[in-house]
Amino acid sequence: MASLKTHLAKAGINGFFFLLLLTIFLAYLFPEWGQSSGRVSLDDLTYYGVTIIFFFYGVKISPATLKVGLFNWRLHLWIQSTTFLVFPALIFVCYVFFGDADSLFWLGTFYLAVLPSTVSSSVVMVSIAGGNLPAAIFNASISSLLGIFITPLWMDLFLSASETDFALWDTVGQLVLQIFLPVGFGFSLHRYLGAWVQRRSRQLKYFDQTVILLIVFSAFSQSFGQNMFAGQNVLGLGLWMLLLFLVMLGVMYGVGKWLGFNRPDRITVLFCGSKKSLVQAAVMGKVLFPDPVVFGVVLLPIMLYHTLQLIIGSALAERLGAEKAAI
Repeated sequence: MASLKTHLAKAGINGFFFLLLLTIFLAYLFPEWGQSSGRVSLDDLTYYGVTIIFFFYGVKISPATLKVGLFNWRLHLWIQSTTFLVFPALIFVCYVFFGDADSLFWLGTFYLAVLPSTVSSSVVMVSIAGGNLPAAIFNASISSLLGIFITPLWMDLFLSASETDFALWDTVGQLVLQIFLPVGFGFSLHRYLGAWVQRRSRQLKYFDQTVILLIVFSAFSQSFGQNMFAGQNVLGLGLWMLLLFLVMLGVMYGVGKWLGFNRPDRITVLFCGSKKSLVQAAVMGKVLFPDPVVFGVVLLPIMLYHTLQLIIGSALAERLGAEKAAI
């Protein structure tokens, strides 16, 4: 039993994964819970929770790591270009030929494409696979900061093409206030609180996950309450996310080889360039999509993609790590 639990955890099938599924199921059974508003609403709780998450994220960013990471500029340029240019361009082309302007799933797919890379799982998988760990930490950190500004810019372009109103600068202002300033304030306190935060990383991880679960519950309960998923092809969306992830893995592997990166750098490109952050999707989405009914549907593609990148990515990292050990 312990061995099975270990293998499942390596594949991303952990307690948080099952809690996400349970949260969606509860939102389906009791949508009124997420729609009720009392003296303290879920929106209030998640708003302040997000601010706290990013404050501690700023505290964890090491100036030394960022300084060292600046030297490998070719690697960083390709990873960030993939995250914010190649990925969105690929989806935008697909949308031009096959997209539906009225489909919230297409909106969610493009939102997935313009999100920053995930931090924790990218770093962990690069470490397991034997990649360039300092570069992974640098790119994941920079990606999260850049996403505060680049993601809204891309969404403005996409929504304008879809003839949907989107208040770009109001959105950027809210993201700066709720995310960027707490990160900056936390970063300024790294020398004082960095060690304390590292010692309490497990408790802070549980706090982060709790806030994400509340955001997911609020968004999905609103969408289920309005019957937004009726008639939608969720299985087809899942297959589309699987194809998208496999294509991005192939692109990352092929271009990393073409650019002549060494094995550790190719592994870093493979994982950092193909991943997207569910945390950023949830917290920025509350600002980008103020209508919770819409937000629940928009969030579904990234949740499916997140699950696939954990399961497939973890298995791939284990295989690459075994190959390195055998060399």
